[in-house]
Amino acid sequence: MNPLHWPVRMHIASVGVSKFCFLFSLAFCGLLLLLIPAFQPPARHVDLPQPRPQVRPAKAVPSHLVEVPGVSVHAGETDSATEPNVNSAEQGRSFDTQGTRNDIHSPKRGMDSKTVPLLGGKGGQFSGSKSRDRLEVKDIFIAVKTTRKYHKSRLELLIQTWVSQAKDQTYIFTDAEDKELRMRTGANVINTNCSAAHTRQALCCKMSVEYDKFIESQKKWFCHVDDDNYVILPSLLRLLSSYHHSQDVYLGRPSLDHPIEAAERVKSDGSVSVKFWFATGGAGFCISRGLALKMSPWASLGNFISTAEKIRLPDDCTIGYIIEALLEVTLTHTHLFHSHLENLPKLPTDTVLDQVTLSFGGFKNRRNVVSIVGGFSLVEDPTRGTTVPAFCIPILMGAPQTEKSPHKN
Repeated sequence: MNPLHWPVRMHIASVGVSKFCFLFSLAFCGLLLLLIPAFQPPARHVDLPQPRPQVRPAKAVPSHLVEVPGVSVHAGETDSATEPNVNSAEQGRSFDTQGTRNDIHSPKRGMDSKTVPLLGGKGGQFSGSKSRDRLEVKDIFIAVKTTRKYHKSRLELLIQTWVSQAKDQTYIFTDAEDKELRMRTGANVINTNCSAAHTRQALCCKMSVEYDKFIESQKKWFCHVDDDNYVILPSLLRLLSSYHHSQDVYLGRPSLDHPIEAAERVKSDGSVSVKFWFATGGAGFCISRGLALKMSPWASLGNFISTAEKIRLPDDCTIGYIIEALLEVTLTHTHLFHSHLENLPKLPTDTVLDQVTLSFGGFKNRRNVVSIVGGFSLVEDPTRGTTVPAFCIPILMGAPQTEKSPHKN
């Protein structure tokens, strides 16, 4: 072999060895990559998030009673359920609220006497543990609206009866300073500095102060009554305990058999009208704290007065306007509140202690009072406001009712 060819052969051989080494390295690296997972410790098991179970919409609850300590609660059905007729307070005729508003509280002794429907309707659905509230009288802010000329003729009776059982929870809103009243009652007497006239502006002025004082109080429920209302505190507690103060609750009794209509001047220029129900202040009404806080933009710090002026309606109508028209929360109609506009002698005697508020008199019919047998005579007690507490106070004190009962003739 020619020695001159040796370098060429040696170069070819070295190239072959290099290529072999390169391929061998690649194969070795690939093998290591395959074997690395085998030498690693087994991975810990991690629980992956599970999908949430699909919850089907609850079906309408049958119309049986759900037992609750101290009160039977009637489960509300669908909004389309037919509601019982209610009596028109002003016109004395019955009317039907089918499919328009929430269920109506109408207890009758011997026939589901403590039946209280759960709140239904837009903005007021309850469910689970929040459908009830553990309440005491101290959780309720009771506002009594009055005027100077009625301090003796009307307030005296209230102070001697139900106010004495809820002195710290009752706030008397008047229009003049009365040191004698303040000293005699020991209750919370608030001079609103509003006009003593019975005008829209004066009434709304007092309601504005009532609202602000309630918000300051931190109490769970705001209940407004007039100075001719008698409040049966056990029934009030029982009713409010059927709901939860953090939810949207507006309880009361309308004085009309139809929604009121007013020009919409808050959300528009007044060229359109709006319809809404309102609870008459003459019978009293209650609002949960959760709902009251939502009213703040149109009710707090004097805004209530300006809202009322825009729609040009009295205080109780303005309350209904804010709640129903602006907040779209429906009024829960109840038969447990009563004003002097009703034919009160027709109220069944055996249901008197189940009511929340009672009223008396009127300029045209001062005998328009509840019929209660026993107690004081009509001459001694023309309003029956002294006779009623004779049967209510033993209940408040936890004592059994005496034999001298209004349920017996």
